[in-house]
Amino acid sequence: MLSRCLAYWLWVCSLSYAFAAITVYGPTGAERPTGTSSGVGSTAIPIQESWLNAYNAYNNVLLQPPPLPNPLPATEFAITLPSQALNMPGLSIPQRGDFWGFSIEMSVVEQVIGKNASFIQVPFLNLLATVAERAGTVRIRVGGNTQETATLVDSLLDNAMIQKNSPPQTAATNTGQTPTLLYTPELLHLLSEVSSLVNAKWYLGIPMNDTSHLRLQIAEAADAILGDNVLGYQVGNEPDLYASHGHRPPTYNETDYFNEFGVVVKAVQQDQKINNKYKLVAPSLQGQWTPEDLFATGFLDSYASSLNVIAMEHYPDQNCAAEFPDGDFGPIKDPQTVFSEYLTHTSGQKIVSPYLNTAGIAQQLGKEFMMFETNTASCGGFRGVSDSFGAALWAVDYGLQMAYSNFTGALLHVGGQNVSYNPFTPPPTNLSLFNQWTVGPIFYSTLFMSEALGTTNTSRVVDLAANGANEFTPAYAVYEDNALARIALINYMNAQNGVGTINVTISIGGVPVNEPKDTPAEVQVKYLLAPSVSEKEQITWANQTFGGRFQSDGRLSGTEFVQKITCNQGANTCQIPVPAPGAALVFVSRDAQSSGDPTTVTFSTTAVTKAIETLRIASSALATSNGHSGGDFPLSGTSKGSKGGASALRIPLTLVLASFMGALLLIQ
Repeated sequence: MLSRCLAYWLWVCSLSYAFAAITVYGPTGAERPTGTSSGVGSTAIPIQESWLNAYNAYNNVLLQPPPLPNPLPATEFAITLPSQALNMPGLSIPQRGDFWGFSIEMSVVEQVIGKNASFIQVPFLNLLATVAERAGTVRIRVGGNTQETATLVDSLLDNAMIQKNSPPQTAATNTGQTPTLLYTPELLHLLSEVSSLVNAKWYLGIPMNDTSHLRLQIAEAADAILGDNVLGYQVGNEPDLYASHGHRPPTYNETDYFNEFGVVVKAVQQDQKINNKYKLVAPSLQGQWTPEDLFATGFLDSYASSLNVIAMEHYPDQNCAAEFPDGDFGPIKDPQTVFSEYLTHTSGQKIVSPYLNTAGIAQQLGKEFMMFETNTASCGGFRGVSDSFGAALWAVDYGLQMAYSNFTGALLHVGGQNVSYNPFTPPPTNLSLFNQWTVGPIFYSTLFMSEALGTTNTSRVVDLAANGANEFTPAYAVYEDNALARIALINYMNAQNGVGTINVTISIGGVPVNEPKDTPAEVQVKYLLAPSVSEKEQITWANQTFGGRFQSDGRLSGTEFVQKITCNQGANTCQIPVPAPGAALVFVSRDAQSSGDPTTVTFSTTAVTKAIETLRIASSALATSNGHSGGDFPLSGTSKGSKGGASALRIPLTLVLASFMGALLLIQ
């Protein structure tokens, strides 16, 4: 025994190298800087701002908040509301708590949702749970540009679920470039497993790149595997952009899409493997065609019976010149310049305005009307804007404005590492052992919206045109079961020299004059807050947070704090402060608050045992250790089996001898 042990340790002494390198290089080959030298405690290998900036999803752009409006709107104003819905004009149709959902690009399913039905991304489940517990369910679309060329196959090499090939179009101006996908039924089993754990429902897409050879297998398989968890099948993703993306001839128009859609409808009706033939989603126009021009072809007259959802897609701006510099998109837009355009109530109003007529048509036909894909800006969003607290306030306002305008739902788009608008982003694969997910500020808006609408599916929304219809201080009322339940107050302003906070005096009842005054003795308020509109990480919803970049397992941390504000029943008033910037959700009654007060079921993050332990080391030691002279040595790595790591560190003889002596003592 002793001889074998001695032989082993003599062999260790003969080793020249050890796999212990910690010098790490960024995606462009530049050395990634090491951490600070605070020396407080220990930390995982740090990720520095300069390296993060290589990815849009984790960029370090921090914009300057716009100055206070000039003239400054009134910072103290009153809102008087009837207590009963029948006395409030202009209310929306009844809305569901799952109004905000998510649109996930099909090509990033493995990174965002899971590798297969046995390996689901736990942070994704936790994030869905935080929404589903507040809203009752959560709606998710898997598709996008990728769905148009995706093909279902029985199997792939190495039991892969998805295989990405080169995109069919390579022109620099093709902003619709996404990989051509092959996928197996395992993808649908993955979605089914998610639905078994979280109350998630799905929208999928029928490919439309070749209507001469239709591929309906996704609907056939999904009907069998997902059943009622499928909400609908999108037919055509932004068909009004087919020509500009090179997917159809330049002459492609509304009539061409009308005819092609008819081919799909006929094929679905004749396919005996598709159980529900009336779940189609269309036309999903992006804005190049108007809904009215398409409907003039007889589209709804011919196909309404096959439609479950009338859908549109809209981004209020685009950042394509920055992402495709060789394309014909004009000059690159400055994020600092466009930032203020998102910090105003008029933004959401302008977005919904072209669709008000279609919303009315959808009601007449008894169809849902959805914004099927949306976010701050197409082509990845704007760094510093799309991932700012300002975007969260914008999405709260935009979502409520759509609900007020009789949309029945909207889906925030989720892309890969190259976009800055993601509600949530997993870490790059090579960092997944060391870091967690990044939850974008815009995700917080889905929690606010879910709690504002509740779970009864009876909530009706009205834009109050508050403070003289001021664009920086919008407000909404939500009536549930025909009674006033909640009030949403938004303050887009960024405080300067102590100026910017608004105080809103709310009075309930007394309008019309025969309605009794009904201000309660106390209201409860949840706040969505951050230090500034440009903030990216220090964001809280009712004092809870998902943390900063690479810090989230999908669960809220911190103790929830719901502020109680005493009202003056004698004066029939209740004063609600709203910090600058911030948003407040006022619960008029305890029932209104408890109906949106979730007990979220979350999931363990130890579902998969890590074969390699993450390294933790004092940051002061790391700052003066490896990494500062990487350019003078061969490239090193930390991956298992890395050859580059072999030249990084020789084992000190004293360390080997000490280990050997320790082993002898243990043997004795």
